[in-house]
Amino acid sequence: MKEKILQLLRSSDLTVSGESLSGSLGISRVSIWKHIRTLQSMGYTIDAGPKGYRLMDTPDIPYPWEIPRRSGLIHHFEEIGSTMAKARELARNGCPHMTVVVAERQINGRGRLNRTWQSEAGGLYFTVVLRPDISPILSARVNLRSATVLVKTLRRLYAVDAGLKWPNDILVGDKKLCGMLLELEAEGDSVSFINVGIGINLNNDPARDVPTAVSICSLLGNRVSKTAFLCAFLDALELAMKKPLDESVISAWKAYTVTLNRPVQVVTLKETFTGQAVDIDETGALILQTPQGISMKVTYGDCFHTPKTLPNLPA
Repeated sequence: MKEKILQLLRSSDLTVSGESLSGSLGISRVSIWKHIRTLQSMGYTIDAGPKGYRLMDTPDIPYPWEIPRRSGLIHHFEEIGSTMAKARELARNGCPHMTVVVAERQINGRGRLNRTWQSEAGGLYFTVVLRPDISPILSARVNLRSATVLVKTLRRLYAVDAGLKWPNDILVGDKKLCGMLLELEAEGDSVSFINVGIGINLNNDPARDVPTAVSICSLLGNRVSKTAFLCAFLDALELAMKKPLDESVISAWKAYTVTLNRPVQVVTLKETFTGQAVDIDETGALILQTPQGISMKVTYGDCFHTPKTLPNLPA
């Protein structure tokens, strides 16, 4: 009903009477007023007077009805423990492909190696439930494809020189703009679901607490629309996931990486590896050349770059 009321208010530049809304929607004028009051409490600026209602301003909050084509797939929360945990619950209960859990703030957001992900107001925090028809061995390619779609969307919308740091961070220069986390469940030889959790510094200021982080707002000098970005990314991801997860996934990721051909240190819960990052294999594992001349594969961990001039990336 909120979506329908907003559609009618947006269809006119003039005041829309309560009688007109009531007749169009088949509910009482008292019900209309209650819905208007709810919308006002959610951040919508609606001028209410004797002649009716007029929508003056819309909050930049990705409510389901603000993404009409996906409204049935969007689960929005003002505050939540973790979008990943909620998405896991929905996925186990059979929610559809491309279901999204998005929150204004997370209390227990987490990153790799169970680290806490700061989720302050102004950032965009969401998890997408994917149900690709693949075997678990190809699941890492979903990570690479999702990261590539994300970096291309950031570059297209904001013209920032974003690049991919293995395994799934996005940097601008040497500062972190975005982090990703994947969670998978499989049944036998088939993936049941892959949840892609994403946190992006859009309109927040992470550098106050984390000097190595940056936001789109600080880069551009102005705020950007969280809802518009989420719409653009979901459209691009849905289209990309319809394509085969073949070798092109690897080459596309490499086109935007800032990790290869440089010295790195990869830290896991148990070990630390140091060497030159020379390639990734077909599963997304990082191939290191150690100082002793040994070639080795690292499948997971936090990757730290040695400062150097970053490579030129495609637009």
